[in-house]
Amino acid sequence: MSDALKGHVLVVDDDPALLKVLGALLTQAGLTPHPASSAKDALALLARRPIDVVLSDVRMPGMSGMELLAEVGRGWPDVPVLLMTAHGTVPLAVEAMKAGAADFVLKPFDREELLFTLKKALLQASHTPEPARAGGKALDGLLMGQSRAMTEVKALLVKAAQGTATVLLRGESGTGKELAARALHEGSPRRAGPFVKLHCAALPDTLLESELFGYEKGAFTGAATRKPGRVELAHGGTLFLDEIGDVSPAVQVKLLRVLQEREFERLGGTQTVKVDVRFVAATHQALEDGVRRGTFREDLFYRLNVVPLWLPTLRERPEDIALLARHFLDVHARSNGRPPFSLSDDGLRALQTQPWPGNVRQLQNFLERLVVLSDGPVLTGADVARELSRQPGIAPPPVAAPLPPSDSVTLESRRKDVEKEALVDALKRAGDNRTLAARLLGVSRRTLYNKLEEHGLS
Repeated sequence: MSDALKGHVLVVDDDPALLKVLGALLTQAGLTPHPASSAKDALALLARRPIDVVLSDVRMPGMSGMELLAEVGRGWPDVPVLLMTAHGTVPLAVEAMKAGAADFVLKPFDREELLFTLKKALLQASHTPEPARAGGKALDGLLMGQSRAMTEVKALLVKAAQGTATVLLRGESGTGKELAARALHEGSPRRAGPFVKLHCAALPDTLLESELFGYEKGAFTGAATRKPGRVELAHGGTLFLDEIGDVSPAVQVKLLRVLQEREFERLGGTQTVKVDVRFVAATHQALEDGVRRGTFREDLFYRLNVVPLWLPTLRERPEDIALLARHFLDVHARSNGRPPFSLSDDGLRALQTQPWPGNVRQLQNFLERLVVLSDGPVLTGADVARELSRQPGIAPPPVAAPLPPSDSVTLESRRKDVEKEALVDALKRAGDNRTLAARLLGVSRRTLYNKLEEHGLS
């Protein structure tokens, strides 16, 4: 690998010798390995410390790698899981991808190929905001709503799902584009096939191309075996390309061919692979501007924009906030082991007057904060105002108490004091669970660890 890797990798395998070998390999590459000899031990370790990627064997006594994948998806949706298997076939890869795996590695594995796969997973994880990866039942609420805007969107989704035309989902971040893509797949005749997704903005060109189209053995350093790409894995199903506006012109050319001809070649290969895939793309960018600037191909834009579908912002449908709030309060109360919560009239009005620039995902994240940090069971306008004041960018901060005269008090020192106090408070309320503390503060886990180190709290 040309670039040094950084990150904490949880390695799960019942073979002590393999754990030792992988630990040495990852340490040499600059990564920090955390060995676990069973899925049960892995889950306990995940609850205690920050993990960036899980690398797990598929076949283990007790809980299998696939079962571990499901548990990680429920409890730590922001942590990608890579599966290792000596029985690696395309059908198994499809099953793993459908279940939420970030990738898979074949045993016996090549050192460079393993590190190459880890690098892709680390890159994608670092570019994916945690709220956007929130899984489980909380996702079910993102397309809820009885407003006219949402009623029209859902009607269009039902119609679009029945065909095979490419759909371009457009709208601001947090409006539910990935869930809309899933709804298109689940409502289509392809629902029994795989739903494969790829975040295009997370990977540089070289990695994105191999991730899309796969590669042949020897195509580059680390390519020890043939490996299918996401296009091939989605055969018979749906491929969701998120943030399509960030794809480079070089990759755009190859995407255009797949969209037009439904065929491609793997990297390093000469054999043409034909696929039956339905494409759904998403972007928050104005692709028309990219066409005018010459950064996005006009012919690709028209190929993608066959069925354009706009997801409304939350400020365009404030009448849906009450329904969404009740849903998320119920979901987060159950998931955090809290009693049921309800909103008072003034609490609901306080939510409805906010602009929510992060849309439904921001509202979802904020309501989880309320559930964890409030005494309940009725959340009032005062509870909402208190938590809004703790989130910069949502509402003006509260007026600070007068400070005693001091030449040493600066804006920077006050910022650090307030930041440290917020960190301590979040850790206390989260019972020192740092993943939960990061969610309460509305930051990524990595940002939280950096801040804890900065303030001497690590």
